[in-house]
Amino acid sequence: MQDGAPQQPWGAGAPGWAPPPKPGLVPLRPLTLGDILGAAFRVFRRNPRTTLGTSLLFNLASFLVTAGITAGAAFFAYSRISGALPQDRDAIVPGTIAGAGALLIVPLFLSIAVQAILQGVFVLETSHQVVGEKMRLRGLLRQARGRIWALIGWVLLLLAAGIVGVGVLGGVITLLVVLGGRAGTVIGVLIGVVGFFGIIVVAVWIGTKTALVPSILLLERSTVRRAIARSWHLTTFSFWRVFGIIALVAVIVSTASNVASAPVSFIAQIGGGLLQPNGSVSDTGQIVTFVVVTLIGNLITVLISAIGAVIQSSTVALLYIDLRIRREGLDLELLRYVELRSAGVTPLPDPYRTPEPFVAGPGGGPARRSPAVAPVPDIRLPASPGPRLSASRPPDAAAHRRITAPVSAPFTRPRTRPGAGSSTSSPRASTSRPSPASSTVSPRASGTGSPR
Repeated sequence: MQDGAPQQPWGAGAPGWAPPPKPGLVPLRPLTLGDILGAAFRVFRRNPRTTLGTSLLFNLASFLVTAGITAGAAFFAYSRISGALPQDRDAIVPGTIAGAGALLIVPLFLSIAVQAILQGVFVLETSHQVVGEKMRLRGLLRQARGRIWALIGWVLLLLAAGIVGVGVLGGVITLLVVLGGRAGTVIGVLIGVVGFFGIIVVAVWIGTKTALVPSILLLERSTVRRAIARSWHLTTFSFWRVFGIIALVAVIVSTASNVASAPVSFIAQIGGGLLQPNGSVSDTGQIVTFVVVTLIGNLITVLISAIGAVIQSSTVALLYIDLRIRREGLDLELLRYVELRSAGVTPLPDPYRTPEPFVAGPGGGPARRSPAVAPVPDIRLPASPGPRLSASRPPDAAAHRRITAPVSAPFTRPRTRPGAGSSTSSPRASTSRPSPASSTVSPRASGTGSPR
């Protein structure tokens, strides 16, 4: 190399590295912690009207209905007890409390339904943003049609499991305290402490293993039973990663809520001191201050809850997509969907739904499968005019399998290995390429050979 001549960079002429495609929210490759956290916070920034607006609308409506029902139940209980005769109050107190408690069940189920609907909407929105699409609320609700009840059933199943666990523990403690005397009380307290922490550990374990159930119900449109089994297998060998990311996002949302609510309480205390500088607080001042502080605090809580619902649901959806990319090659399906959409192909296939049944791989995890492709007909090649097989010679099973194998579909590996088989067993050697012994005219003599 002469002095002053331009030098080529190292690796010149070799194919350079290209970053993975990023048609939308995240690059189509296995995601890191930064990718998941950044994308979860970008979901409502990319489409705030559908995400943040919908979450605010549903949470505010749920808050107003819950506040109205709670106030109505309190007014009903107070008016009934205060309007009864003194000798009848002890008799009507249990029925009044039971009726008020029955009314409070309605806000609980309403909150469960609202959270289930929002979780389904945000999972679908995140899946569309991954491939560079933005959806309206009407389109997301239309796509989630028929899956909302499955989500509500799943949330109620979790709630029922928690109630049963706490009820069993409470029953055991009550029996020990009532029937065991002092020793039973001590044992009951110990069992209560150990059982409380045990219930927390079991709840965290089951909640992490089944964290992907909402995403599977919405995107794969499977039953609740199959969604539980599939989530259990997808999180195999990834338990601590899934638990850590979900817990980190929950801590971030909770900290943001506390930080936003602290100034409200501080300003309310200062305002109450300014309104009553002498320290003589009247009943009206107490009621007004309490109502204003509670209302402002609840509005801030609703706002933080709306943002947190978007971030937490998006995080779970991104974890589901990441695990399917790592285990099943979902990135190839997503890339195929983007290419078909760019080419104007209609109707587009659903990249998240797998037509093949779920099969567990070794170790309890999901088996590594090729991306889902359209079924290919079994095309058989014509029989080759090669040498006939005698009755005493068994047929070449490997050659028969290569001849009758179906044509490979895109994104799948060919079934034959290069160099396998001899010239007599290969269909190409027996059908299209003449052997040197049977050829009468050489390529050079016929003028078809390449010149030297």
